[in-house]
Amino acid sequence: MNTIPASIATAVFSALLLAAALPAQTTDAAAPPTSAAAQSRSEPSGEVSKVRIVRLSEVKGVVQLDRNTGSGFEPAVTNMPIVEKSRLQTGDGVAEVEFEDSSTLRLAPDSMVEFPQLDRIAGGATASSAYLVKGMAYVSLMKSRGNEFNLLFGQQKLQLPPSSHIRLQLDGAQARLAVLDGALRIDGPSGPMDVSRKQTVTFQLEGQAQAQPELAKNIAPAPYDTWDKSATGYHAQTAGLSAFSGSPYSYGLNDMAYYGSFMDAGGCGSMWRPYFASAAWSPYSTGVWAFYPGAGYSWVSPYPWGWTPYHSGSWSYCTGAGWGWQPGGAWNGLNNIIATGPATGPFTGSGIIPIRPLKPPVAGSSTLMLVSAKPIVRSDAASADSFVLRKDSAGLGVPREGLGNLSKLSQRAMERGTATTAISMSGLNSASANGRPSGADDVRTSQNRGLARPSESSQPSRAEMPSHSGSVYSGGNGAGSSAGGSSPRSGAAPAAGRGH
Repeated sequence: MNTIPASIATAVFSALLLAAALPAQTTDAAAPPTSAAAQSRSEPSGEVSKVRIVRLSEVKGVVQLDRNTGSGFEPAVTNMPIVEKSRLQTGDGVAEVEFEDSSTLRLAPDSMVEFPQLDRIAGGATASSAYLVKGMAYVSLMKSRGNEFNLLFGQQKLQLPPSSHIRLQLDGAQARLAVLDGALRIDGPSGPMDVSRKQTVTFQLEGQAQAQPELAKNIAPAPYDTWDKSATGYHAQTAGLSAFSGSPYSYGLNDMAYYGSFMDAGGCGSMWRPYFASAAWSPYSTGVWAFYPGAGYSWVSPYPWGWTPYHSGSWSYCTGAGWGWQPGGAWNGLNNIIATGPATGPFTGSGIIPIRPLKPPVAGSSTLMLVSAKPIVRSDAASADSFVLRKDSAGLGVPREGLGNLSKLSQRAMERGTATTAISMSGLNSASANGRPSGADDVRTSQNRGLARPSESSQPSRAEMPSHSGSVYSGGNGAGSSAGGSSPRSGAAPAAGRGH
């Protein structure tokens, strides 16, 4: 197959112009887990729709998500859909949530956020509310018109304007909001307060809650500022492209542009394929079925680019080339198995479309079901100064940016089975080669437990979900185990890669 010398955005966005309304995917009428404070400060107004999901776009270390299933917090996996009333918390780890317009919210370790409101307003605009319960969060909003984002904490409610970039940290009875970019207007007991870029506002959350917020004309650095800055720049790469198509579903496209490309697959036409994937690789050989009340099981792919290709368009199998994704059709919400090929159902030959579970989980059991048809291949740091990219890893284990041109490294891996690139653990950046953010003393691989046994159709002998997806699972019994000790513990990042 030959790479097509055209922008990925052109092909993807032209297809997303046809995006239709999302299918029903709201949770049932069970009592929401969100706090009373969050609920009371996020009442929707006007004609709204609850048919909406946002993306858990990055998971590193110990991260858990309560999807309002009645089972409380469970292990989180990259690309899990987040619905209204969900709660996200980090332990020794970090997480990122991506909204439809590529706006993002990031959580530092030991933090918790609730999503009491995720509405779609008449006309297609969105209204989102995030309630920071504890810890520290970064919010970076794009220049999208009409979308509303409310940041809640304590008894405060701030409506952030487009292009805002803030850091909010809760510390006991105080909340410190730093404006990293943009400007805010805050209504206080003594009147409105204008907060400009590089200024900090301190709120009293207890006792003196009615006191006027204090304004400081500086911002104190925080350990995760470098990680946030790099991640913000990564998402900003496609900020202007959403205007090209007018599509409200631009999230995930930057990951597709970085981790793969469109290629000419001969008689099958133009198809997007991830780097580091041969004809033997398959998009549904590993993943998680996640149960959502009122919608059933939703397929979650652990690949770092695994959002847009599993919620729109379709996967097709092309003889001699393998599996590739082609855009087109409506946007799919929680009901998102979309593929065509020589077979569907059990894992036979190249037809590897997993069967969607029909029955809801038994009360008290895990709402997550691992599916694994073959051992996972992942890329990882081999030492403090080298990173190994493996054929058929399809991007698993590869951190965002920092490794140079993935296309060239992919070509080497296809020819030799692996490609090694030099890295540096001495500098600070967004993430180290093992996927840990800078500023973290030690964001270790999650040791999550509680996944259901893989489906009978997969019948794996043993499989692992890669640590880059945030969790490591043992397919034999559904219990988790940490990754091997080959990854350095440094919180530093790789320098631009040099192929060997």
